[in-house]
Amino acid sequence: MLAAPRGSIVELSWQTATETNNYGFDIEQKSNADWAKVGFVEGHGTTNAPQSYSYADNSASGKVSYRLKQIDRDGKFEYSKEVEATIATSPTVFALSQNYPNPFNPTTNISFTVPATGRAKLKIFNILGLEVATLFDGEAQTGIFYQVQFNGAGVASGMYFSRLEYNGKAQMTKMTLLK
Repeated sequence: MLAAPRGSIVELSWQTATETNNYGFDIEQKSNADWAKVGFVEGHGTTNAPQSYSYADNSASGKVSYRLKQIDRDGKFEYSKEVEATIATSPTVFALSQNYPNPFNPTTNISFTVPATGRAKLKIFNILGLEVATLFDGEAQTGIFYQVQFNGAGVASGMYFSRLEYNGKAQMTKMTLLK
């Protein structure tokens, strides 16, 4: 069995070479120390042909484990090996990351997130506090990791500040441009 994260969904897929009296598969997910059924996929009974199966789990978050419980029509069953998948959690914090690379020449990347959808502004200031550039001025969505680029080709070497404003709050980082 293969477990592949696709955004907020884990896509499970598996194959059988042959099947004898196969009723179907319970898909089980491990929560804390307990296994719980999260779905069922019907089997193909008895067949000598290879079969492919899949199941999409949209209830996963963080690191999860899965196993299949293959059930025969007479009630007998056996478990597959466990597989794991990790669903990246969406950012829900107000954060301005340090630019990368730093020092830079002439471009650098700046990332930020916001806790809820709202208006955000990301600006660059020089050491005197004068605005040099506006990199973002608009509605930022929660759960999105924004990355913008600052090109310092038209400004002098020196110290600069990136400032993120959102909902009456601000965060600032220091950057160094070396030409």
